[in-house]
Amino acid sequence: MTTEEHTPDTLDGAEQIAPDTKDWTWVLERPCPDCGLNTPAVVREDVAGMIRANAEGWLAVLGGEEEGLRRRPQPSVWSPLEYACHVRDVYRLFLVRLNLMLDEDDPLFPNWDQDETAVAERYGEQDPRVVAGELAEAAQALAAAFEAVAGERWRRTGNRSDGARFTVESFSRYLIHDPVHHLVDVTGERV
Repeated sequence: MTTEEHTPDTLDGAEQIAPDTKDWTWVLERPCPDCGLNTPAVVREDVAGMIRANAEGWLAVLGGEEEGLRRRPQPSVWSPLEYACHVRDVYRLFLVRLNLMLDEDDPLFPNWDQDETAVAERYGEQDPRVVAGELAEAAQALAAAFEAVAGERWRRTGNRSDGARFTVESFSRYLIHDPVHHLVDVTGERV
């Protein structure tokens, strides 16, 4: 849900995952009917704790039976492992972008194609135990970075190449929707 660019991809003949071309910034204006998260009501100071809680949910998922983690529920839907890799990378990317917003005036974020990354990094072939450790580490680093934001720094801005503009505060709320939504995708347990 952090996609700006997309290219169609396949992985070793597996059915192509249709690129997500939606503009998910609408979650800043109203609750998500799919996952149940009321993003506009999220308090910015709560995001760090939400990141940590979400990471715990992913660690529970990744502790499951490996074959099941690699199985796609449908050929065109990511497996739990692929979603977990995506969330890990979202946490990493958002830390980079948060730091850009805090360190530079009104930066333009480098593009990221989540679908291309999933194929290039072979998400479905990664070791779930390694992914669990990396996801936990990335979540902790991002949570700590949000905890360090105070005062006027919440108003600092950054921009995606598609024209989406964020403050650190709106960015924090936009961020938390993605991993929460994907955990619901995997577990079916709405927030």
